[in-house]
Amino acid sequence: MKILIASDLHWPTYNGVATFSRNLAKGLSARGHEVLVIAPSQTGKSYEEYDGNYLVKRTASVTFPFYQNFRISLTPQMEVNRIIKEFQPDVIHIQMSLMIGYATRSCALKYNIPLVATHHAMPENLMDNMRLLAPLSRPIQYLMTEYWARFHAKADYVTLPTQAAVEQFGEDRVPAPLEPVSNGIDLSQYMPGVPSPAIYEEFTIPKDKQIVLYLGRIDAEKHVNVLLKAYAKIMNATNHLVVVGDGTDVERLKTLAHTLGIEEQTTFTGRVTDEAKIELHKVADVYCMPSPVELQCISLLESMATGKPAVAVDAGAVGELCQDNVNGFLCVKDDDEAIATALGRILGDEKLRTAFGKKSLEIAKTHDIQHTLDRFEEIYTSVIAAKTPVLQ
Repeated sequence: MKILIASDLHWPTYNGVATFSRNLAKGLSARGHEVLVIAPSQTGKSYEEYDGNYLVKRTASVTFPFYQNFRISLTPQMEVNRIIKEFQPDVIHIQMSLMIGYATRSCALKYNIPLVATHHAMPENLMDNMRLLAPLSRPIQYLMTEYWARFHAKADYVTLPTQAAVEQFGEDRVPAPLEPVSNGIDLSQYMPGVPSPAIYEEFTIPKDKQIVLYLGRIDAEKHVNVLLKAYAKIMNATNHLVVVGDGTDVERLKTLAHTLGIEEQTTFTGRVTDEAKIELHKVADVYCMPSPVELQCISLLESMATGKPAVAVDAGAVGELCQDNVNGFLCVKDDDEAIATALGRILGDEKLRTAFGKKSLEIAKTHDIQHTLDRFEEIYTSVIAAKTPVLQ
């Protein structure tokens, strides 16, 4: 198949949508499909590049200031139209409903190309990073939700990463089939094991302490400040907090760590390589995801695949992964006292850590990226069989 993936967030942007679209492109290419990704330029000007085994066509873009390492294509319609006519895809898979997604959808409808759309977003993903718009958050969130429903109504097949995400989106919002399909992770990369000694040296992480880990974007929507407040309640000579990632909230969090008196026992690594991510997950004794706006959470899945217990917020779709009293604890949004208690219980009980870790591993094994690729191949085949493109 010739598969075109359109994503307004794509590698090297650091977030779940970008990670999934890249994993999807690499996985489909490895299976022998011809894959092309349309994504925003990282320099401002249009260009193309290979990311391993697939081609990325970059459209002209400008910096989007409210989101770390995110550039947005303002008027990509002509570029997208040209790319699609040159590539002649059998199917188009849209990852977001922003400018590239909208332009790509327009072309798919114009040329009768089979169209699959995956929805990854919640209104809070944007609103928490734009504090000046807080007084208008409710009407803006309503308008965003309505726009998403109208956008996806034109697709031939719609997926979301979890059943909870499907229910939140509304199963009756679009006429097309609507299905939960996990983003998946590469279980050949993420698995239990002893971390490389070099990872401790590279990021100055103590080897003789229990590690509480957060790994992901560091933007306001992730509520990492709640984790810092929770850690301050349980900090002692036997533990250490490691915050992995980059984003618009880093400096504010470093200031907060100083104010809380935990900066000496908190490591901010900044953005890390894919190889370092794998090793840092192995370093952890417990993973914490304080964000209330996850439609799945790939980084939590990665941690679980390395056999780690979890503490997370009982919001969004995280409860499908972090199952309360099964492989971790779920806490109320922004309740730093509850998160502190949960972290303390796991760190203080080796048998509980081991039991939770085993359950995490069992759950993660049901989210192998190979299962995800199998299902999307089936979806692509079904929508291709139902339509005949009219590309000229």
